[in-house]
Amino acid sequence: MVVAVAAELTKAESRFARFRRYLRRHPSVAIGGGLLILMALIGIFAPLLGTVDPTAISPARRTRMPSELYWFGTDVLGRDIYSRVMYGARVSLLVGFSVAILSSVIGLTVGLVAGFVRWADGVIMRIIDGMMSIPPILLAIALMALTRGSIGNVIIAITIAEIPRVARLVRSVVLSLREQPYVEAAVANGARVPRIIWRHILPNTFAPMSVQATYICASAMIVEAILSFIGAGVPPMTPTWGNIMAEGRGLWQVRPHIILFPAVFLSLTVLAVNMLGDGLRDSLDPRLAKTL
Repeated sequence: MVVAVAAELTKAESRFARFRRYLRRHPSVAIGGGLLILMALIGIFAPLLGTVDPTAISPARRTRMPSELYWFGTDVLGRDIYSRVMYGARVSLLVGFSVAILSSVIGLTVGLVAGFVRWADGVIMRIIDGMMSIPPILLAIALMALTRGSIGNVIIAITIAEIPRVARLVRSVVLSLREQPYVEAAVANGARVPRIIWRHILPNTFAPMSVQATYICASAMIVEAILSFIGAGVPPMTPTWGNIMAEGRGLWQVRPHIILFPAVFLSLTVLAVNMLGDGLRDSLDPRLAKTL
């Protein structure tokens, strides 16, 4: 038993050593992942980090500059910007992760069908081409104009706008994979299409999909901030980085702190996700990856 425990500890140490070498070889993954984890912790522990209720209105303390009492100052309604920024991390990360997961799953399914089922390719891709002819932000604005502002509707609108990007990526991967000898051999042996997709096609889409999901996550957070900034996204009373910046745009010359702090947090979060995506791309691409 002691020998088995020692062997398990040795394996764990070996895995940890390989992970450390991986992070040293790909510092963008370490930096981006670390920043993203920090932002996620800020969102999770926002009730503990926030000093006051982020929705509490106090006209007597409106548009105050940053101080020891109000670290990031207050907005035009006297709400504490620091607390609102902390809670805003929840909305941005929720939207980013949700859109990345939903668009990846739906786009993966659509791309697999379009790439492997030849008769369905023409119909599906014409629909995808029509959706891609509209910029994602304009499509999201149009979809939000048909519904009421809420986090759920924002996620759905951005997801619909991002699905074509994923579907086209997966389709291009499948088109190259279905001509490979091992796929042709499976077809010749009489394997059914679902089995071929599950065993031979799907595993080879995970690497490009993982990288694409990080970029979609960053794009979704930016689009959510834009929608909130123009009043077409999350309701104004909900603390989001876009809403905070929208409330301070009329005073940015005299009270720039109202826009500065949420903009910095949004920029750092998007930078973290993009760095993570770049690092994953370099490590998963066989032409760029280094042997650990």
